[in-house]
Order: sequence, then structure tokens, then C-alpha cells
Amino acid sequence: MSSADQFNATRFSRWVNSHPGRVFRLVGGLAWLAFAVAFRNHWWGVAAGVWSFFPLSAGLFDVCWVSAALGGPLAGRTIRAGQGRVTSAVRVSPLG
Repeated sequence: MSSADQFNATRFSRWVNSHPGRVFRLVGGLAWLAFAVAFRNHWWGVAAGVWSFFPLSAGLFDVCWVSAALGGPLAGRTIRAGQGRVTSAVRVSPLG
């Protein structure tokens, strides 16, 4: 099992790629952006503005940058489809 598959099988990945997780990423991205605007004359404001790209784009476009960085799928829809197969397989398993 690859690192991306292991990550996408976690409870955190299931939550962050769900609708509430997507809203959380949007709100988090907006918070980072607000911080960036408030402190735009300092290096940490610029850094916050650059960082805000990741949660904002993840929430807006339903992508998971962590999965992609680990070599897995980028699209949240693809990740959720794979999580359904993993969950079904675990239920059928005689060990679990």
C-alpha cells in the first residue's frame, strides 16, 4: 500500500475530503488571506498570502494537496471513491 493510499484511508483524510472538511479548508484559507491583508507590509503577511493559496484552492476546487504530494490522486471525488472501496473491503475482511 502506497503512502497516498495509507493517508487516504485515515479518518482525517475522510473528514478533510468531505463536505464539512471542504468548508473548513475554505474558511481556513480565508482566515490566512485576511491575516495576509492585515500584515501585508511584513514578511509573515506575504508568507500567509502565499500559504492561503493551498487551503483556498483545495476548498474551491475540491483537491487534496497532501494526497497529491504523496503520489495519490489530486481530485477529492477520486479520493472519496477510493475510500468507499477501502471501507467496503475492511467490512468484508474476516479480521475486522
